Amino acid sequence: MPQRPAIVLVHGFWGGAAHWAGVIKELHKRGYHDLHAVENPLTSLADDAERTRKMVKQIHGPVILVGHSYGGAVITEMGDLPNVKGLVYVAAFAPDAGESPGGISQAKPPEAFPNIAPDSDGYLWIKQDKFHESFCQDLPEADALVMAVTQKAPLASTFGDNVTAPAWKNKPVWYQVSIHDRMINPENEEMMSARMNPKRVVHLAASHASLASHPEEIADLIDEAATETGY
Repeated sequence: MPQRPAIVLVHGFWGGAAHWAGVIKELHKRGYHDLHAVENPLTSLADDAERTRKMVKQIHGPVILVGHSYGGAVITEMGDLPNVKGLVYVAAFAPDAGESPGGISQAKPPEAFPNIAPDSDGYLWIKQDKFHESFCQDLPEADALVMAVTQKAPLASTFGDNVTAPAWKNKPVWYQVSIHDRMINPENEEMMSARMNPKRVVHLAASHASLASHPEEIADLIDEAATETGY
């Protein structure tokens, strides 16, 4: 039996690698033991793509890249590496060449846009008292509190960084749409997934934090990507 591929998990804005906790536990239970969750600085798309690229280059063998939220822009930008065999997008941005997450969001703003506030240093935060309703309304209040307090704010300028050469044009793609997403307009998720001609699109009655509220279904999609790419 061929060896299972490595899985590299890429977080988005307002969260770090620990947002993948439930998915990591579920994948490990299914026999995926080569698991990696990159911790990106969220300072620019170039910085985040390079950090993720360095991690993938350390892996000898096939890789499935998984991006949540802005992490989808990261895997789109750097996912052309030869050992990357598939891309999985979890309620994620998948910009085309010349597009940015900010530009996509401005065209169809998400419901929770008013709950994002800049600080005096140029970082964007979700207001703590609005985090639960904005980011993860399908999680318990206590879990949302931890996410709100530990949120990882991006530099505001990162929203405007354009993708150069989208990896999804040359790699197999799987996509999960969160029907009740308040951080990325679900219509944008439908648009981005449709134009990539994905192998599968999964719709979940989930918040933006589907990776935390539906870890089994997300692991199912990653498992399918790993299996269908021949590993």
